[in-house]
Amino acid sequence: MLNVAMTSFMVENYANCEGLVFDLDGTLVDTMPSHYVAWTAALKPHGIDFPEDRFYALGGMHAEAVIMLLAKEQGRHVDAKELAAEKEQLFVDLLESVIPIEPIFKIAEHYRERIPMAIATGSPLWLANKMLQSLGIQDWFQAIVGAESVAHPKPAPDCFLRAAELIEVAPEACHAFEDAQLGIQAAQRAGMQVTNVHTLIQAEHECTL
Repeated sequence: MLNVAMTSFMVENYANCEGLVFDLDGTLVDTMPSHYVAWTAALKPHGIDFPEDRFYALGGMHAEAVIMLLAKEQGRHVDAKELAAEKEQLFVDLLESVIPIEPIFKIAEHYRERIPMAIATGSPLWLANKMLQSLGIQDWFQAIVGAESVAHPKPAPDCFLRAAELIEVAPEACHAFEDAQLGIQAAQRAGMQVTNVHTLIQAEHECTL
C-alpha cells in the first residue's frame, strides 16, 4: 500500500498539470518480464537472438520495427508482421501474470476524473485495450494512442503529440510518465515534462524501508 508521504508527493507534483500521459508497458503495468518471455519464444525458432539488456533498451519501439532491426543485424529473413502478431499472441497468453506498477498506478487512480489522461504506447491498440481491460481501468483514460495510431514510433514525438491532441490539452501543459529512454526522448521532443518512473518506484521503495 502506498503511504501518506508518497500520496502527498504525487499530489504536490502533478495537481497543477492540465493533462497526464502514461506509457503502458513497464510504466503503468509490469508487463516487461512477460513480454520478454514472449519475445524469446517467438524469435528463437527463427534463430534471432534478443539479449535482455537490448530488449529493455528498445522499450517503446513497435514490435515490427524491433523484428526488422534484429533480423537485419543478424542476417535473418522473416515476415516481420506475421512474427510480431505471433509474439503478441504469446504475450496475451501470459496476461494473467501481469500486475500494475503500484506507485504509477496510484497516480493514475488519484487523478482519474480530475485531469484528462491518455495512454501513449508502442503496443497495438487492441493489445493496449486488452491490458487495460484486464486491470479494469480502461475507463480511466480519455484517449489511447497505440502503435498504429501514428506514423512514427518512439523516439519520435508523434504518439505523445497525438495523445495531447485527443485529450485537448497543449503538449507543454501535459506531464508524461515513461520507463524507457526512447519513450523519455519522445515525450521531451513533444514538449512535455517527463517523469522517469524508476525514480518514483525507487522513492516508493525507500518509503517502505
